Parts: sequence; structure tokens; C-alpha cells
Amino acid sequence: MDETSTMPERVHLVGSIGLDSVDEVFRTAGRLLGRRLRRIPDGEPGGRRLWISWQYPLLRANPFLMDDPAPTRDAVGCPTLCLGDGVRPDDVRFGELGYAREARASYQDFLAARRRGDIPRKVRFQVCLPTPLAVISTWCSDKDMFAIERAYEKAMLREVETICAAIPHRDLCIQWDVCNEMIIWDGRWTLWKPPFPEADIEREILSRMKRLGDAIPADVELGIHLCYGDWKATHFVQPQDAGKMVSLANGIAHSISRPITYVHMPVPIDRTDDAFFAPLADLKLSPETELYLGVVHADGAENVARRVAAARKYVSDFGIATECGMARCRTPEFVMSLLAIHAESSREPKPAARKRAVGARASQ
Repeated sequence: MDETSTMPERVHLVGSIGLDSVDEVFRTAGRLLGRRLRRIPDGEPGGRRLWISWQYPLLRANPFLMDDPAPTRDAVGCPTLCLGDGVRPDDVRFGELGYAREARASYQDFLAARRRGDIPRKVRFQVCLPTPLAVISTWCSDKDMFAIERAYEKAMLREVETICAAIPHRDLCIQWDVCNEMIIWDGRWTLWKPPFPEADIEREILSRMKRLGDAIPADVELGIHLCYGDWKATHFVQPQDAGKMVSLANGIAHSISRPITYVHMPVPIDRTDDAFFAPLADLKLSPETELYLGVVHADGAENVARRVAAARKYVSDFGIATECGMARCRTPEFVMSLLAIHAESSREPKPAARKRAVGARASQ
């Protein structure tokens, strides 16, 4: 058997891509990866390069919030925010968060890249959004977090509505970045206290994911990126195995009313052992839901192939990705090397072969 015939055909770009511009991301990744991609993000350049960090000035500027005079924790080196003096929980509101405005601008670059032939015709434009809990639990005081989160969630869902009104649904994918929830679900990170009691964790997280997932129209693709963090280019805590990710993915899939297009899970660089991948056998996703494993690291295509082979013992059909985004603490040269490893570790599907496979499934 030709060795390339066993290589994954699908590549997923998680979100941030540390190149200098949206045009460069579309041109470089689109040309290099071609039909391996089913969707492509804009790379989150500029202030978005550090994921939710660009939301802190927006929160700081909100007239209903102020610096917490008695902060309950260190908010990653920035003052923790709380409700302002005399502000009632129901007073808090947010205007534009910026995500829809960025998405609409980048979609124009996407259309231009597609006209040039840099992006295959059937590839969708991928918009990556943080969960409201991630933003607010990072920057806001424990005592006022839920009041602020409620207002921020309303604003985020308005961003989703605006994005879906501005971009044709046939071209659109929305991905929820599920990080703080993943860390809470895992339960081992000791530097941050979960914002709700242990007995309420499942209900609190899955109810939030249901609201976020069901807000995406059925003809827009929905992706879930399960994330263990990327602070200083490393996880907050390394997953012991895939078990917690599997259980959260199963819970989200069961909770959300609409189909999930794909789920992404990270894989640490040093894991090729059965113990890590065995829980993947317990995944209970719809047959139509794509799985992407974050097996791509800077150690080269040979090691990616080892991680792919280890995962294949427990799940047969999946695409490849990095663990998280490719921007934080990473130079453009390093990003280019990672993109090249994606290409070397996968193969571009042949259009005719894909059509035959679809026809074969339809006849069954």
C-alpha cells in the first residue's frame, strides 16, 4: 500500500496564525493546503493575536465597570474589574465587542483571495469566538462575574447575529473556543478557583454551551475547539489523557440541539501511548461530525505520523491540526514551518475520489 494513502486528508487551522496580515494568511495557507482545508480563519492578526486580550481595553472602558479595590485574584497582570459604585447587576450592558466588525472586514479579504484562486471554491470562512465565560472569568472579579457575564453573553450573541446577517451562510463557519470551561471540566489546575461549586460544574458549563451552540443558524457550520490554553505557548495544564475532552465533547453534543460540524482536541507533543488515546473510543459524536486532533507540533512530519498512528488504534477517521493557535510567542518563520508540517503530514484529496465516496454513502 502507498504510504501516502493512509495520511489524513483534512487539515484544520485552529484560529490564530502568526503571519502579518489577513491577506498573507489566506494566500499562504490556502495555496499550501488547498483542498485539505474545509474552512479557513483570518489568522486573528493585530490585537487579536493574543486571543481574548484585546477585549480587556473594551471592558476597562465600560462605564458600568471599575477596577476592583479588593481584587480576588491576579487577572494575568491586569487589574481585576468589578461593578462600578452604585451599579446594579441589571444595569450592565455592552455595545459592539468588535468581533462582527473584524469578521465582516476579513470576509471581504476572503472573497478577494477566493477570486484570485488562493482559496478553493468550497472552503468556508471560519470565525473563531471565545465563550463569554472565558472573557469575563479571566478579567472580572469573582463577586460580580455572573452579572457581567450575562450582559457580555447578550452582546456576544448580538455579534453572532450580525455576523450571520452579513456573511452568506453557505460561506460561514463559527467556532466556539472552549478554554476556561475545559480547564474547569478537567479540574486539575490549582492556580484558578472555578467560579461555581463542583456539584454544579456539568450543569453550568453545558447550559452555557447549549445557549451558544443553539444560537448558530442550522445552515452555518458550527465548530468546537476544546482548549487547554496557550499562555506563553504552553498549556495551562497538560491533559492526562483524552478522557476529559471526550466527556466534555459528548456532553456538548448531547446538549446542543443543532448538529456540530467538527470538534477539535489537542494532543501533547510527548504522547504516542495507548493510555492517552484510548478514551477516544468512547466518543459519541454524530457520524457527520468531523474530528480534528492537534497532533501537529514542530518536531516534524515523522513524529506527527507516530501520533496519528497511535490515535488510529481508537478512532479511524480524523483530520490533523496544531494543539491551539499559531500566534502567541511564535515568529512568522516558525509559523511557516508549522504550516509546512501540516502539508507534509497530510495529502490533498482528489475531487473525483471524494465524489465517488459521497455517492457510495448515498447508495447504502
